[in-house]
Amino acid sequence: MKERLKEMILKEAFQFSDTPIFKLVHGGKSQFYFNCKRVTLDPEGQYLIGNLVFRSIQDLNVQAIGGLTLGADPIANAAAYTSWIEHKPIQSFVVRKKQKDHGAVNLIEGKVTAGDRVVVVDDVITTGGSTLQAISACRFAELEVVKVIVLVDRQEMDGRNTILKEVADVEALFTRDEIMELYRRH
Repeated sequence: MKERLKEMILKEAFQFSDTPIFKLVHGGKSQFYFNCKRVTLDPEGQYLIGNLVFRSIQDLNVQAIGGLTLGADPIANAAAYTSWIEHKPIQSFVVRKKQKDHGAVNLIEGKVTAGDRVVVVDDVITTGGSTLQAISACRFAELEVVKVIVLVDRQEMDGRNTILKEVADVEALFTRDEIMELYRRH
């Protein structure tokens, strides 16, 4: 499953240039670009991601999985769906980028309660900013973040180490180096 997902990321989500031409969210430019939504929103991608992420968290005694919308949503939903199929249900949740100003004014949507143990997910980390925003929102809601899982660690801007300062268990299913190695083989 992992090798197939890596192939999908290379084919559908990855772009490379000898010179830094890809503008990133933080404003810098890079030689590498990952548009993982082309994989996380794909039915086969969801199947693979759901299974791989669920396997990584199934023994952590967590109640929910989620992260900052939009990058985390399909990953969390795929893992939650797989958890149901495996008879070990884990809820998914969404962290809004901005708190609602009407209704219940929730920052987090989903069936989570203060004290729940949760996993935060994201599709790509560079600086770690969106992952840290999700962790902060979880802590504000009194959720215990026990692990972070990302689909791809871009290995730029020290994002992984920044997240490790907040959560001791950070796992990347793939690193940029792994994708580049496959890119060179092709």
